[in-house]
Amino acid sequence: MIGRLLKFVVVIAVLGALGLMGYAYLGDLAPEPSRQSLTVTLDAE
Repeated sequence: MIGRLLKFVVVIAVLGALGLMGYAYLGDLAPEPSRQSLTVTLDAE
């Protein structure tokens, strides 16, 4: 019984480590930065 529990914990730890590596590799999917401009008219009287 203890052997099965230990095996389950090891399998979960390995899957968690693989998931963490996958997220670290693919998690930074931010779009490329692009220049944007917006004309603002100020009402200064």
